Amino acid sequence: MATTTPQSLRNLVIYEIYVRNHGRSGTFSDITTDLPRLRDMGVDVVWFMPIHPIGQLNKKGSLGCPYSIQDYRQVNPEYGNQKEFRLLCDYAHALGLKVMIDVVYNHTSHDSVLVNEHPEWFHQDENGRPVTTVPEWSDVIDLRYDDPALWDYLLDSLKFWVAMGVDGFRCDVASVIPLAFWERARAELAAVKPGLVWLAESVHTGFVIHRRQHGLTAYSDGEIHAAFDLSYDYDIWPVWQKAVENPETVPLYFSMLQFQQGIYPAHTLKMRCVENHDQPRIMQLAPSRAQARAWTAFQAFNEGPFLIYAGQESESTHTPSLFDEDKIAWRDYSLQGFLTKLCQLKKDVVQRQGAFRLITATPALTAHWQAENEGLYGVFNVAGVVDVMSTPLPDGMYMDLLSEREVEVRDGEMMVGETAVILRYPGQLHTEAHRQSAILL
Repeated sequence: MATTTPQSLRNLVIYEIYVRNHGRSGTFSDITTDLPRLRDMGVDVVWFMPIHPIGQLNKKGSLGCPYSIQDYRQVNPEYGNQKEFRLLCDYAHALGLKVMIDVVYNHTSHDSVLVNEHPEWFHQDENGRPVTTVPEWSDVIDLRYDDPALWDYLLDSLKFWVAMGVDGFRCDVASVIPLAFWERARAELAAVKPGLVWLAESVHTGFVIHRRQHGLTAYSDGEIHAAFDLSYDYDIWPVWQKAVENPETVPLYFSMLQFQQGIYPAHTLKMRCVENHDQPRIMQLAPSRAQARAWTAFQAFNEGPFLIYAGQESESTHTPSLFDEDKIAWRDYSLQGFLTKLCQLKKDVVQRQGAFRLITATPALTAHWQAENEGLYGVFNVAGVVDVMSTPLPDGMYMDLLSEREVEVRDGEMMVGETAVILRYPGQLHTEAHRQSAILL
């Protein structure tokens, strides 16, 4: 079943939350209190990392990992109960927010309720013991998908959460689960609740290759979009990380972005971010705070939904542990105003109706959104070295939508801020003389 992704999904702002570490009490009530702030920041979808009971057998850390799940149909009692989660969903909806939950269908905990009831649903070693196919994931055991009864059980579990108020699913390591399962899930759930958002955690290219070499399931991003609206951009994530750490490699990342535009189905949308629970914080990864902000602005401006990881508003440098209590240090929310402006721009009519094009990789990353009668032109000083650069904008005065200061274009040149500049211009922008060719195309 090929999917046609609604264009509106490319403008979504998704916010990732780990309940255990988000607030003081580590409960749903903390999130409920915080929802108005997220709404005001411009968030559209609140994504909860797994909310289910956490396995204790062979657990990692003192509390265990949320991706080691005991029961797909229950709520972790540390967070609250099902009624409280339903009320949280109701409140989110009243604020105009959607709720997405993590779906972890590749594996369960060693003490999952399914182990005793259906041992045949698991990969087993030569002694009949359930095992994982990824040795470093020692706290989980992998499901097999050769029994139709397992498919029915998992699909019924999704329907259960939709009935609780869930509006979408972020599907963990979706690329290693049979595509036919996801296609059936999408079709059946659409009959229950149209308009659900399906986000695939598609995996690094190296992981796909490794699994295929060992005779295990692994779908490419092009394949996974037969069932999903959105996918991670892990296919080029290592190239992006190198570009952040070493600006000399930005042209390679630029070319890979253009490569993405041509190798996937036309409806493909890549979710953009600069950090998440599995990756370093951008404030830790980037050489400077200004460059971290520039990269954040670019990925928000880039084509595709934008993900904010809780704590990013406070310019956190620490990625909280998955396995222990490790609260976010919120401090003064120093980046919240900046992120709010980026979220607002994500909803701008130009980004909703226009087309995105990359222009240059050096001396700064530049790109624009072009609608029929106006556009948005962005300059992102990710290398941190540019003061003045040439621009395709006609000479004149423009308002920087981030700093709210005027920027003058004179003789085809403009001043570049230390982070990023986004300017609105009338009419059509002619960029051919400025556009850089991709290295790989």
